[in-house]
Amino acid sequence: MIADPRDGSIHDDYVYEGWESLEEGRRYGHAVPRVFTPPLVDLTPETSWGFAMIMFARDVLGMNLDPWQRWLAIHLLELRGDRLRFATVIILVARQNGKSTFVLALILFLMVIKGWPMTLGTAQDLSTAEELWEDTLSALQEDEQLRELVANVRRVNGQKEFKLLIEDDAVVTRSRYVVKAASRRAGRGLRGNTIVLDELREQQNWQAWAAITKTSNAQANRLIIGLSNAGDVLSVVLAHFRLIGHASVGDPDGIVKAAGGEDALKLSVADVPEADDSDEYFLDDMEIDEDTLFLAEWSAAPGTDKFDRDGWAQANPSLGHRMRIGTIASDAKNDPEWVFRTEVLCQWPDGTLEGPFPPGTWEESRNIPVERADGTKVAAEADKIVGPVVACIDQSYASTMTYIALCGKRADGVDQVEVAAMRSGSHWVSEWLMERKDRIKAVTGQKTGAPISGRVADLMEDPAFTIPVIPLGGGDLMAAWFETFNAVKDAAVRHNVQGPLDVAAATAQLKSLGAGKVIDPTKSMAETSPLQAFSGALWLWRKREAPIAPPVAPAPVKRVQAPMVTQNVRTMGF
Repeated sequence: MIADPRDGSIHDDYVYEGWESLEEGRRYGHAVPRVFTPPLVDLTPETSWGFAMIMFARDVLGMNLDPWQRWLAIHLLELRGDRLRFATVIILVARQNGKSTFVLALILFLMVIKGWPMTLGTAQDLSTAEELWEDTLSALQEDEQLRELVANVRRVNGQKEFKLLIEDDAVVTRSRYVVKAASRRAGRGLRGNTIVLDELREQQNWQAWAAITKTSNAQANRLIIGLSNAGDVLSVVLAHFRLIGHASVGDPDGIVKAAGGEDALKLSVADVPEADDSDEYFLDDMEIDEDTLFLAEWSAAPGTDKFDRDGWAQANPSLGHRMRIGTIASDAKNDPEWVFRTEVLCQWPDGTLEGPFPPGTWEESRNIPVERADGTKVAAEADKIVGPVVACIDQSYASTMTYIALCGKRADGVDQVEVAAMRSGSHWVSEWLMERKDRIKAVTGQKTGAPISGRVADLMEDPAFTIPVIPLGGGDLMAAWFETFNAVKDAAVRHNVQGPLDVAAATAQLKSLGAGKVIDPTKSMAETSPLQAFSGALWLWRKREAPIAPPVAPAPVKRVQAPMVTQNVRTMGF
């Protein structure tokens, strides 16, 4: 038995095996998470597969797992009889601590040793899921014996897959690892045993969760693994399971009480851009039994000072092993407050920041949805844009989500802005816009210095993209925010109830730029891209509506050219 360097508590040798030479006086990350689901029995090789997984990682894969990874393996692979106790696992830990390494070893253990036939990997950004898939395949191909198990590899974009063929005592086991993007169509037609959802914080509605996790419902052996650092107010899926996990261990941080008590544990679906009347969410079927949910959360305790080194150790279990304390110290000094707290301390924003608009004005300009006979709520006919629109595209700094906002007029002549699309990446933007080119008369987006700027440049240079592109840059950024602020303050623009947009409007922070102000995504605790797209669309629409100067009468000798702004407006195609 070996003492935990955190508090002297004793753990099985498996946890610290290979780390016996811990240096006295050196700060190490906590092997045990601050919040976790406790086991029902003493964990031994007879009551947990975790011990076998640790040996497999060491002896077959050549991986000497960190103490926290060993603790995690032993606890999440707890057995109830001859099957796993847990069906759903949520792992919360600061970035760069080795989540992917752990899951790689877990996937291969279940495929090679336990013979589970199907692993389905997914993430909101497909490239994230593909990276773990590639690393897992590389681990197989680097070992001579494991390499012989690989029967087939497929590397088609968006459809990566490899298969294993395992023969043991004349019994042949076939196993597959497939990668899919997180969407409402992900996993359709598949039957998953191990399902890995990376960057779970980026799932802002229940579409992908419903599609992906239901593939395992008919499986005797199944394990759904959600990986993430801390989320924010848009992380509805991650927040829901975190609430259940905290409630099951007595609500140690008070988040259940703050969210409204037991009622907060009832599953709800956030408003989803592009959802249509055919979307069905069988919420009762997606409820999770807290007895089969495992939560392990490595995070700094609420109220921890940004420079508290024990807080660093709580959220970064690889500290002292594979992570240097100097790296965290540099981040603490240089990162914006909530970037550091979310990424390094694994803390959730507490919602105390005030939004950019005068209190109550955003709510006053929001349309009230009407309720149908079946209880669903939709926009009233009077609260829909009619006629032509303009679009603005924007991409998040904190993730790869891209938003498209449309602005136009309602039947009553009032301007309205809506977030019409929200998807991972930006490769889909051109096709989406061109499919609506008869209605969309112009497109804008920040010209330089933003994640979306490259896509804006691509649209401007693409001869096949025939919608006029009016880039947003320089003083236009300040003008766009000035226009948006005054329009909301004066109730001169309307918007529908849309979760990502409403959250951005309630929490976005501003910064000075020259003589004006613009939205500051780095200081905001939630994604600001929906509001930035809203602002850009309104700016472009109002630019389109700017009064056109009357034509200048020709002079006797030379012709006077019309002002450039008039030409620009006319060439936009209205």
